[in-house]
Amino acid sequence: MSTATTPEATLLTQFTALDTATVSDALDACGLPPGQGGLRPMWGRPRVAGFAVTVELEPLTDEHTGTGAHIHTDAIAAAGPYDVVVVANGGRTDVSSWGGILSVGASVRSVRGVVTDGACRDVGQARQLGFPVFARAQVPATARGRLRQRATGEPVALGAVTVHPGDVVLADEGGVVVVPRERAPQVLETARRLAEREAAIEADVRAGVPLPRAMRDARLAGTEGTR
Repeated sequence: MSTATTPEATLLTQFTALDTATVSDALDACGLPPGQGGLRPMWGRPRVAGFAVTVELEPLTDEHTGTGAHIHTDAIAAAGPYDVVVVANGGRTDVSSWGGILSVGASVRSVRGVVTDGACRDVGQARQLGFPVFARAQVPATARGRLRQRATGEPVALGAVTVHPGDVVLADEGGVVVVPRERAPQVLETARRLAEREAAIEADVRAGVPLPRAMRDARLAGTEGTR
């Protein structure tokens, strides 16, 4: 079934038209946690928006022997064309929390991308697939024998932000923002107004209006720019 005209697809298309900086400003305006940096696209300059499918990892210890070989599989099996996989790994960059086979599995299910609070590997394979991967670093060390899946489909920490399943996740070269699903329409409308106002300020400046005047006019109108 086509996803082009569903309400969910429309919402995600509208978020994808915005950048993370603008949505972060909207989150601020709505009293919600802003976006965060340090989670970079590992290839190219993709921009993806999707609903969070969550995975939490933890170190594999002796008591977990034999339980770490199939991390992420439940999450990938549950994800689909509207979704972004969010992997919580506490920011660890000494071991990969996402790799090439996972990119293949997610790509086959038309998942929109992955954001992992940790490191990844096999970036060339993800690039060939056209599968967006956002991570804190690249590292060749495998998760096998080092990590296990602690939970899936539960709230997880992505840096300083808690991500709930179904939250809107927008990621681009500027960072990552997480929008609580129930607040998504409000944040979207606020972000679109901010984008329109900043576009107007930019147009004035390009037309020769001095920047202080353009910014002052925005303040007088209650629409101060944020760049």
